Amino acid sequence: AQLKRHNLRGSMSAKGCCYDNACVESFFHSLKVECIHGEHFISREIMRATVFNYIECDYNRWRRHSWCGGLSPEQFENKNLA
Repeated sequence: AQLKRHNLRGSMSAKGCCYDNACVESFFHSLKVECIHGEHFISREIMRATVFNYIECDYNRWRRHSWCGGLSPEQFENKNLA
């Protein structure tokens, strides 16, 4: 009901196409391997802050991505703004 009210679809993948979800699977693999595995968080709040920091500071800004020619998203954006 909420999705319909906001004109959204619950799933973006096509039936039977395993590659539709590849980018999300890749992200969660990186998150688990680089941020979560081996850590023992003493509270949910610390875990949330750690994951937020990984996504917003490491993954989105500095991690190099193949889709933008091996540049970090921040470098790619700055290059295209110049």
